Amino acid sequence: MTDPNTLDPTLLAPYLEREIDGFSGLQSIEKFKSGQSNPTYLLTAKSGRYVLRAKPPGQLLKSAHQVDREFHVMRALAETDVPVPRMLHLADEDSPIGRMFYVMSFVEGRIFWDPALPELSVKEERAAIYDAMNATLAALHDVDIDAVGLADYGKPGSYFERQLGRWTSQYRASETEPSAEMETLIAWLEGNRPTDDGRLALVHGDYRLDNMMFAPDRPDVIAVLDWELSTLGHPFADIAYQCMQWRLPHQSGFKGLGGVDRATIGLPSEEDYVAAYCRRRNLPGIDNWTFLLAFSFFRLAAICQGVYKRALDGNASNPARAKVYADAVKLLTHLAVQLIEKGR
Repeated sequence: MTDPNTLDPTLLAPYLEREIDGFSGLQSIEKFKSGQSNPTYLLTAKSGRYVLRAKPPGQLLKSAHQVDREFHVMRALAETDVPVPRMLHLADEDSPIGRMFYVMSFVEGRIFWDPALPELSVKEERAAIYDAMNATLAALHDVDIDAVGLADYGKPGSYFERQLGRWTSQYRASETEPSAEMETLIAWLEGNRPTDDGRLALVHGDYRLDNMMFAPDRPDVIAVLDWELSTLGHPFADIAYQCMQWRLPHQSGFKGLGGVDRATIGLPSEEDYVAAYCRRRNLPGIDNWTFLLAFSFFRLAAICQGVYKRALDGNASNPARAKVYADAVKLLTHLAVQLIEKGR
């Protein structure tokens, strides 16, 4: 049976040569193994290397897989302090592959898949990677959304209220079995949602170490990737999401930092990382941290449930890998319930 994610180069090549200035001689299309949401491919051509990112095939949840939003936000960030690949072309739904996709420049660099950074031997190198990640997050939240033309990229105000509604709806649409802990978590979040404090920024939505590219020879972020979940929202959601992932078990599919002695290997504590972010943005601190973390667990659980449901339906980008996400949903909701019960 043909993989629905396979792309036909005979259909794609003439289209790309017509639509992308300088593109010529498509030689190969290789699907990246990472990623569960939007299938992503390395295009090798006589004119160079490119990256194509597409909607997945099949029936999709409403408002999911909006690759056009990824394209528009990265194009808007081109002249800011947030590094992104160069956007080359956006194709609509009647493209040669039968679904929306975009093409961007290929960025040569390093992606660190393990947040413990075992491939780096010096503590100071690891610390510098995390500091660069922190600085890039602060720069993202300082972007003038009006100046870059993103004032209409999302709705202002009531961010957590809208996000809770959206992800609860997404979860319900992909639910495969009842979960008492998920119901406990949703009820707690709805009952403990903080009042809107008016903060509004461009948020990435999936800000983590392996969604960015670092320079080959120095600890500099040269590209932030995977903007599918980006929107205008509360900046604290991004940093809580990142710190939530550090609490996940290291020996799990998430490769978190739970159980890792960060100080020994040169990584900042959660408190120090948040403090550095606050210094960079001239903030006195971050309130409602338990809610922010619990919300992050909930949101990731809802995303994982969607991946698992697509795997059952045969639409996942990486079906073999996706099935482990059923257990991930249980892990995330369990950790979130433990968090709200302890209050920290």
